[in-house]
Amino acid sequence: MRPTRADELHPDVQSFLERYESLEAPSFDEVSPAEARRMTEELRVTEEPEIELETVENRTIDGPNGEVPIRIYDPETGDGTTNPDGRPVVIYVHGGGWVIGSLDTHDGTCRKLAADSGYPVVGVDYRLAPEHPFPAGLLDCYATFEWLAEAASDLGGDPDRVVLAGDSAGGNLATATALLARDRGGPEAAYQLLIYPSTGDVESTDAYEENAEGYFLTADDMRWFRDHYFEREIDRGNVYAVPRRAADLSGLPPATVLTAGFDPLRDDGAAYARRLEEDGVPVTYRNYDDVIHAFFGMISEPTSFERAHEAYDDVIGDLRTELES
Repeated sequence: MRPTRADELHPDVQSFLERYESLEAPSFDEVSPAEARRMTEELRVTEEPEIELETVENRTIDGPNGEVPIRIYDPETGDGTTNPDGRPVVIYVHGGGWVIGSLDTHDGTCRKLAADSGYPVVGVDYRLAPEHPFPAGLLDCYATFEWLAEAASDLGGDPDRVVLAGDSAGGNLATATALLARDRGGPEAAYQLLIYPSTGDVESTDAYEENAEGYFLTADDMRWFRDHYFEREIDRGNVYAVPRRAADLSGLPPATVLTAGFDPLRDDGAAYARRLEEDGVPVTYRNYDDVIHAFFGMISEPTSFERAHEAYDDVIGDLRTELES
């Protein structure tokens, strides 16, 4: 589990960074959360999806403080005949530092996961900080997990093969959901797919210093996100906010942990993979050394990374090996 950085960025990434810098967009610490969300929607949301699926349905479920919007992506018609025992089903938690991001910003990611895997994918529109600081978003994700454990078969899914997945802050929430379920005696997930997750004391890592600026996600951005996510100082040490601090990670589901070489979170994700392995959790660690944070979502023109499509092939292969063998 050596989280390396390549000598040079992948050409796709270099071209993207040059285009992004030319926009001269303000940094997050120069705008309000509402403005940051608007900027992100403009950058990430496309008018027409590139990937068509059999069904894409918006619903709401009961959450701890009102309804939680979800979006269900299903790549096949579901009379149960093609998969009589049910398919694995994925809960996908979007990234965005717990402050920005939405079902729409990660619509392409969920569509590609569903299309390439053949599994239903459930996106979660959890509550965002600072209006709803920790642990509001986590509790919404946990409520979605509890709901899916009961409803999976209605979606053509197998309740014993639920995957908790997410990127960045979503990776944090996905694995924190698994940790909370273990500690509460709740549902058991079959797998974790953690894409450059935020899990611990990132500021103490080499990656945080060497990738602090110039590679899309900056150290200043990360401080801005954390300052909005945590309303109380004591919450910054809560193991459900920083799961790498948990004394014991045993009993969590097997995991794929993915990191990016030019990402401030690279070493944090690698350290979490090591902690899981040390505590007896089977882990597949994948580091893509020539790309940046957020590359996994860059799959549509005009920003389509070759390495992102490779990563989907890799992680879906991991899911199939674990869940279908």
